[in-house]
Amino acid sequence: MTQHVYAAEIGDTAKLLADDPFWLILIKVVAIFAFLVVMTLFMINWERKVVARMQQRPGPNRVGPNGWLQSLADGLKLAFKEDIRPVLADKWVFFLAPVISCIPAFLAFSVIPLAGEVSLFGEQTALQLVDLPVGVLVVLACSSIGVYGIVLSGWASGSPYPLLSSLRAAAQVISYEIALGLSVVAVIMFTGSLSTGDIVGAQATTVLGVLPGWFGILLFPSFVIFVVSMVGETNRAPFDLPEAESELVGGFHTEYSSLKFALFFLAEYVNMVTLSAMATTLFLGGYHAPWSGDFMNTGWWGLLWFIGKTLGFLFLFIWLRGTLPRLRYDQFMKLGWKVLVPTSLVWIMAVAVIRTGAIQQLSTAQRLIALGVVVGLVLLVSFLLPDKKVQDTKGVPLAGSGFPVPPLDLVVPKAAPKRKVKVANIPADKAAVTTGKEAE
Repeated sequence: MTQHVYAAEIGDTAKLLADDPFWLILIKVVAIFAFLVVMTLFMINWERKVVARMQQRPGPNRVGPNGWLQSLADGLKLAFKEDIRPVLADKWVFFLAPVISCIPAFLAFSVIPLAGEVSLFGEQTALQLVDLPVGVLVVLACSSIGVYGIVLSGWASGSPYPLLSSLRAAAQVISYEIALGLSVVAVIMFTGSLSTGDIVGAQATTVLGVLPGWFGILLFPSFVIFVVSMVGETNRAPFDLPEAESELVGGFHTEYSSLKFALFFLAEYVNMVTLSAMATTLFLGGYHAPWSGDFMNTGWWGLLWFIGKTLGFLFLFIWLRGTLPRLRYDQFMKLGWKVLVPTSLVWIMAVAVIRTGAIQQLSTAQRLIALGVVVGLVLLVSFLLPDKKVQDTKGVPLAGSGFPVPPLDLVVPKAAPKRKVKVANIPADKAAVTTGKEAE
């Protein structure tokens, strides 16, 4: 690998941000907030246009130039709609739930570097609000806290369907948060730091003088696991089970309207932007160009590279929604617990063997042998585990994960037996009297 020196190297971003005056920090806060709100308005309209193009129909084309102001009109409409609260809803929790969902989504973006060293109003700074030593953990913690808003909204609505949806969301986020966190471990092992600025600086290299030294290439399994977990974490299709319209009416926000509903919508799309930006930071070199050199790799050029890579991940969200059907709940949980989490653990052990071999200066043959032994032991243990068949109390087989599922083929139930009418034995004299009365 050949190391390229950038203006903000590993560890220098935090020192650069420490000298920012208060007014510059305030400008960055307002700019990040405005950027996320504008990206939400853009994403809603872009998603509708892309999905419409996939389905060969016109999308929004009335409001504004080519329909690009439709999201703004929808936002104004939501602001002026009547705010309805169900009678059985908990007043304060019902009000605070969308706020709890929205605030962590904005807060997580504060540790993501948008560009390197730039000159802003005569001050040398980095396009990042703060570079914490545990920046990666801040993003993971904020994405975990956001689920509290979903759970509380379902509980406070006073309706069974939002409650079921919120419980689904809790199980879903907990499951995929584990896989998401494990996929980042390999990046931390290669970088030796939890700082997002250090992780971006560590990817400012080239492999064999041609390929960029992005962790998306060097740690490709971690990259795939992170992308899949990212979609499940944001409750997006094909993992949008908390909002399954065919099963749960409208999901955890069924009873919400007006600005409260708009806050849930805003939180979902801001989470998409934040996790897309995090994937860019961890695996695609952040604000660095795909090639080395000073041209188009310093100053404000980094912001353009960062936004372009983030838009690529956002397009992936839209593409999946317009292509794949919704998964069944047992399939979704099986993918998280039986595929993503074990694969992450095996890959972490493999990365540990590779890093240990590099530190101990082992030969290539010794590294491959050690890696093969680790992978072989894991596969052997997985094959020896028996596949337990689960049955319910009536002896009906369930799915392998224990969740009741509908029959896989069409089963026509047998027709109910015909009801036999019992005729009472009536004496002859009473029968004659009855017959006479009927004749009269």
